[in-house]
Amino acid sequence: MKSEPEAYGIDDLRREGSTLWDGIRNYQARNFMRSMAIGDQAFFYHSNCKPPGIIGLMEVEEIGLVDPTQFDPDAKYYDPKSNRDKPRWDCARLRFLGEFQQLLSLDQLREQYSEEQLPVIKRGNRLSILPVPDATAADLLERLGPLH
Repeated sequence: MKSEPEAYGIDDLRREGSTLWDGIRNYQARNFMRSMAIGDQAFFYHSNCKPPGIIGLMEVEEIGLVDPTQFDPDAKYYDPKSNRDKPRWDCARLRFLGEFQQLLSLDQLREQYSEEQLPVIKRGNRLSILPVPDATAADLLERLGPLH
C-alpha cells in the first residue's frame, strides 16, 4: 500500500497507531483493497520521494468501511457522483506493526524481483494498492529483517 510520506507516512501511522486507508479513487485499487481480510498484513511503501520503497508493515483491522471523504465537499477526495445510499468508495482500517530498520528501495526491488513477483516495480504503475504473492511477501519479510 503506497502513500507519499508528505501526505501520510510511516511516522504518522506510528504516532496514530491505526488509520483509515481512505481516498482510494481507482476501481482496480479499490477492488484489491476489497480482497483483503482482517489480519492480513500489508507493506507500507513510501512513494513519490527519494528513494521510494518499502518502509514498514501494517495489519488490516477492519474492512468494508464506507470512505467518509467521498461525501465531504471540502475533502480532497470528494466524489459528487457518490451517494450515501450507494457509496462508490470504501476503505479499510490498518494498524501499525512496525518500521523496518532500513527502506528497501524501488531500485533494489527491481534488481531482485520480476513484475509478476512484485507488481509495484512495473514502470508507470500508479496504483496505490497492489497484491503481493505469498512467496514474494515471505521473501521480502526475510530480506527486510526485524521491525522496530
